[in-house]
This record gives sequence, C-alpha cells and structure tokens, in this order.
Amino acid sequence: MALDPETFDALIDTVRRFVTDRLRPLEAQVEADDAIPAAVVQEMREMGLFGLSIDEDYGGLGLTMLEEAKVAIELGRTTPAFRSTFGTNVGIGSQGLVMAGTPEQKAAWLPRIASGEIITSFALTEPEVGSDSGAVRTRATFDGQAYRLSGTKRYITNADKADLFTVMARTGEDPGARGVSAFLVPRDLAGVSIGEPEKKMGQKGAKVADVHFDDVVVPAENRLGAEGEGFKIAMRVLDRGRLHISAVCVGVAERLIADCVAYATTRTQFGKSISEHQLIQGMLADSKTEALVARAMVLETAAAKDAGKDVVMESAAAKYYASEMVGRVADRAVQIFGGAGYIADYGIERLYRDVRLFRIYEGTSQIQQIIIARETIKRGG
Repeated sequence: MALDPETFDALIDTVRRFVTDRLRPLEAQVEADDAIPAAVVQEMREMGLFGLSIDEDYGGLGLTMLEEAKVAIELGRTTPAFRSTFGTNVGIGSQGLVMAGTPEQKAAWLPRIASGEIITSFALTEPEVGSDSGAVRTRATFDGQAYRLSGTKRYITNADKADLFTVMARTGEDPGARGVSAFLVPRDLAGVSIGEPEKKMGQKGAKVADVHFDDVVVPAENRLGAEGEGFKIAMRVLDRGRLHISAVCVGVAERLIADCVAYATTRTQFGKSISEHQLIQGMLADSKTEALVARAMVLETAAAKDAGKDVVMESAAAKYYASEMVGRVADRAVQIFGGAGYIADYGIERLYRDVRLFRIYEGTSQIQQIIIARETIKRGG
C-alpha cells in the first residue's frame, strides 16, 4: 500500500538532504578508509532505510516498488557503497523471506531486518556458479530432523557483517534448477565461517567475501518454501532487485550529468566555457537523453509491477539498459572533465569505477539479453 503523497514527499526530501548534506561530503573518506562510518549507519537505521521494502506490520516503511525506485534514484546520487550498507536488507537479502516466508519466519526475522538490528545477505553465487545459477553445488542433505549444509558461496555482498544468509543449496537429485532449495541460515550456527573481504575495483566501503558452510545443521523450519522451489524464489527476488539497481543507475547518471554541467560551465578553453563547444554539448545531450530513457523505463516498470503485471522482461530490459547507460555516462564524464576526470580530487574517476559493477551483479548484461529475448519470443513479439 502506497504512502500518502505528503508523507512520501517528506521521505524523498529527507533522503535528498541526507545524501547532499551528510553522505556526499564523506565520499572521499569512505574511499580512503574502505568503510562506512558507524555514525552514518546508525543514522540510516533511525531514518528507516533498512526497512524500505518491508511491510509496516513488521516495522518497515512498506514502500511500493515505484516508491522504492524513486528513493533509490535519490540514493544513487552519492557513492553506491552507502546504499549497499542497507541494500541487502531492502532487496536480495530480505525479499526471499518477504515473498516465501511463513508467518513464523517473518515474525522472527523481519522486524530486526527492518530496524537494521541484523544485516542480511543473499548467498547464491559459488566458485563455479555465477550466471548459471541453476548449477548450484552447495548441498543440503536432510537427515530426518534437520538439513546438513556444506559448500562455499563467493562474492557475497555484506557477508562480512551479515547475521542472516538466504542460501541456495541443492536438496535433491533433480538436475539444474529443479533440485535447488532456499534456506535461512543464521551466521552464528556452528560451521559457518566468513572469508576475508575481497579487494575490488570500486565501491569501496561495500564489502564482499566468501561464505563457507561446513556440515552446518540447519533446522527444517528454516527452509524457505518447499524443497525444489529455491530457484523460483531466487528469480523472483532478482526481478525486484534488478529494478532497484536500475533506479540506482539512473541516480548515479543524473549525478554525473549535474557534475559535468557544473564543470563545463566554469572550465574555460579557447576563450569560452567548454559548455559552449558543440562536441561537449553533444556528449551532454547523449547522456541526458539516455538517462531520461532509463528513468522512464524504470518508473513505468515499477508501476506495472505494483499493478500485478508480469514484468520479468521489462525488469531485465531496465537493468540491461540502465546499467549499460550509466557506464556510457561515466565514460563521457571523464572525457568532459579531461585530465581532471582522471584525478581523484573530483570524484569522477571513482564513480567511473563504481558503476562498472552494475553491469555484473543481479545478473550480467548478457543474462539480461537472454531473458529479454526469451520473454519476447514467449510473448510473440
């Protein structure tokens, strides 16, 4: 159920001011420290950012997909690592529970997820499993009383601080996706261990790490849905996650365009500001046009999802276009800034590195192309 317009406008205004006044001044510090200040995380909790997508009955804000997308666009106007701090609680780390959890599971976990008391992670990717997510090798064997979980997950966002993992594991002998089930696995269960955070190209402050499960005893009541439904749950989670990431891409692109305009109107070459040179104007025009297209795609698809429509293809198309678009905008931004765009002082090179990941997680661009083509054929055009 959507918030009333006045309440939602107040939320957007609060988030916008938080991004502008609080987060953007900390961008260089977060890059240098590779960490989000604890005080900022606490402020995010108090603002309710950890519970954007969780129903009000469980302490969240209960935003619709359209409302969530609009908030995500605002959050995209700063270093993506800030959003990642609570992003798994809003998206892939909680939505399996929201969509497929029992009333008991939801009551046990969702209030603490919404408050930010606990951090969640989504554990699907493995050393030999990335885009081919139906080839999961991590195994959960039922011994008559509980499941015994063994395997390794790779590049898991927020694994270093997660308290609860949604884990995809093979439970049956059926090949491919049909044999995959989903489990809620608390970090404190015996046999769960976390690897060292990886060194990454960008998005400093947002950590990814391996998660190891060594004969972990998982209670049967921690299974999400029925056996064999894990892949279906994962795909539903990713459909929503793709729209959220698409919205963030729009926000980053709009930030980059604004920075380019501010720089181009003050930087002088050949006796006039570079914004007066047509080749610079051409790059600005291309970036603005593409950002407007992406924004329209995201908001239209989010509204369709709220209306109960099948948006598998549209979500994939939005993710594909928006993530590729922001990469092009970032590249043009470096070009418009020239040498300054390659220097850390302006932050353009940082965002250039940050946005590269958008074309990979929540499904690579190539996976989105496959989904788009498959759904187009299924629909007959």
